Amino acid sequence: MTQAYIIIDMQNDFIDGALGSAQAQAVVPRIEAKIVASKKDADQETDLIFTQDTHDEAYSETQEGRKLPVPHCLKDTRGWRICKQLLPYTMWATILEKPSFGCPALVDEVRDYDRLVLMGLCTDICVIANAMLLKAFYPEKEIIVDSTCCAGSTPENHERALQAMKACQIDIV
Repeated sequence: MTQAYIIIDMQNDFIDGALGSAQAQAVVPRIEAKIVASKKDADQETDLIFTQDTHDEAYSETQEGRKLPVPHCLKDTRGWRICKQLLPYTMWATILEKPSFGCPALVDEVRDYDRLVLMGLCTDICVIANAMLLKAFYPEKEIIVDSTCCAGSTPENHERALQAMKACQIDIV
C-alpha cells in the first residue's frame, strides 16, 4: 500500500502569526512526531506533501480577502513560510502552493497513492476543503484525517468540521 501524509498549511501565520492560536501551536510537535515515526516504519513507506497557502499584495481585493480581511501568507514573508520545526522535512517532500482553501494540484499529486492521511490547519477551512476535494475525486481511496494533528479556527469549529468529514465517509482518527 502506498501512503502520503498531506500536511496542510503549517505556516507561521496560522501558527503564531496573523491567524495563529495556542491550538495550532500545540499540533506542531504532534505532526513532527508522526513524520519521524513514519520514517522509522520499515513496513510502510510514507511520502510527504505539504500545502502552502499563498497570497499576494492584492489579497484584499479577492473574495477571501473581503470576507477574511486579515492579510496572511503573503508570498516570501515570514508568515508564508512553513514553520521552522517542520521545515527540515520539506527537503524530501513535495510542496504545493495554493491560492485559496482547496489545492487543485493535490488531485493529480496523489493519484498513485492508496492511503491519504491529512493533518494541519485549519480543520474547519483548509483541511476540510482538501479532504472533501480528494473524496470527490477519489471516492474509493482511504482518506483519513488525524484529528490530533489538526486545529480549527476555534475548538468548536474543529469538532464540527470533523463531524462533517465523518458524515462524508472520511475516516477520523
